[in-house]
Amino acid sequence: MKIAFSPCPNDTFIFHAWVHGLVPGSPVPEVTYADIDVTNTLAAVGQGPDVVKISYAALPWVLDEYALLPCGGALGRGCGPLVLTADEAVRTQGPAALAGRRVAVPSERSTAYLLFRLWAAQNIPGGVGEIVILPFHEIMPAVRDGRVDAGLVIHEARFTYHTFGLTLVADMGSWWEADTGLPIPLGAIVARRGMDLKALAGWIRSSVEYAWAHPEASREYVLCHSQELAPEVVQAHIDLYVNAFSADLGGDGLAAVRALLERAAREGLVPPVDMDRLLG
Repeated sequence: MKIAFSPCPNDTFIFHAWVHGLVPGSPVPEVTYADIDVTNTLAAVGQGPDVVKISYAALPWVLDEYALLPCGGALGRGCGPLVLTADEAVRTQGPAALAGRRVAVPSERSTAYLLFRLWAAQNIPGGVGEIVILPFHEIMPAVRDGRVDAGLVIHEARFTYHTFGLTLVADMGSWWEADTGLPIPLGAIVARRGMDLKALAGWIRSSVEYAWAHPEASREYVLCHSQELAPEVVQAHIDLYVNAFSADLGGDGLAAVRALLERAAREGLVPPVDMDRLLG
């Protein structure tokens, strides 16, 4: 069985037990580690892995081949993407000063970028100028060095952007939660239709539960894949992104996914989704 997920601490923490043969009855999978921009593409080309972590924003393009699993993903509160700048005009004038500017984002089909587009429609008259796609770990250096006017960041950048001398322009998660009252749906785990989805969900849920019960077991594995080596930052990342929704989306989680995709479809940003097919 082939699976693909990012090398970020929340993913490696969640999947450690399954990958290392610690989930009874599960096959040990063959793993591809890749950033979300790559995994979104892998799932969309029709020959992707059996199980893959993608952005919720990419779901509408892959639902013919994949179904959403109700666990293992990234969804929560207080964990949204951030818009950052080093530009003095944007620092002082706020979001409206991004009109016509260059903004770096981690993927065209990332949930971060979808949230940004929904937010920008309300907050940046006339819209931004050029969108520059960069791997997420390259965005803050690009903003700091003036190669772009602002950057949309994800993952542990929430905890480290001050070290780059950057200023927060807006928190997409805070905006989304205030606007909808719902948690933020960021990353989804999907599996090929025709597979035993119930068994897959059970293995992933068991892997999550093992990670919580034995946090020290995954520490070396998590750190060796993390692009942020400070242990305290890695732990903060895990604490924020691995939560109750990682074990089960539940009603609130599914409502958040529905709200995001339905709103984006109304704005013409994603194709309409048949929500009855979401979970297979």
